[in-house]
Amino acid sequence: MLDRIPRHTLRAQVAERLRAAILSGDIPPGAPLVEVGLSERFDVSRGPLREALRQLIEEGLVITVPYTGTHVASLSVEDVREIYSLRTALETFAFEQMWDRRDARFRSELVRRNEALIATIDAADDRASIDNELAFHGLVYEASGHRLLQRSWHGLRGRLQLYWAAHHRAHGRRGPKRDSHDSYIAAALGDDLGAMRAEIVDHMRRGAETTERFLRTRPDLSGKSKRGDKK
Repeated sequence: MLDRIPRHTLRAQVAERLRAAILSGDIPPGAPLVEVGLSERFDVSRGPLREALRQLIEEGLVITVPYTGTHVASLSVEDVREIYSLRTALETFAFEQMWDRRDARFRSELVRRNEALIATIDAADDRASIDNELAFHGLVYEASGHRLLQRSWHGLRGRLQLYWAAHHRAHGRRGPKRDSHDSYIAAALGDDLGAMRAEIVDHMRRGAETTERFLRTRPDLSGKSKRGDKK
């Protein structure tokens, strides 16, 4: 007789399947998440499903609105601008905090995480590339030793996953460009903090502008184009 799957393991499996469906666009932004339908789709009871939904709510991928229900978080042009401005500020501050404490371990780990990212890009594994890009950018927050900054970064991760998924679809590829972090790494390993600040601004801006253009032309759930959005 087979042992029953532990409840926490089942919840994690359901959460991962839901997360993958959301980030792939299979369940699009703004789509309602109805427990009965999801329970049938994933062939799971509603208990683990509710726990999985709560986890994705904490991650920022799913939103519950009173009297409206639970749905996939949307990503608007304004959201992209807020992510861009906040990430720019947070990442600049993180490098300022640990600039003089960059050691050989930090340098080798930054290169290693970029190599892991490139491997998933080459494998056309979009889901893994998003995870590895989070890990790549997360290193400076880990190294900063600033706990409140680390909590701020953690709270942004769910929206970043949505942002990167939209960004990749905007480019029509499975992950970022292979060389998208080359100049970032060169600045991070260099001796000029000013150059690092400038690179962060430029790095974030390039992605934000492409994703904005994509969101402006993407139909919403009613099928209407967003071309009429104003900057």
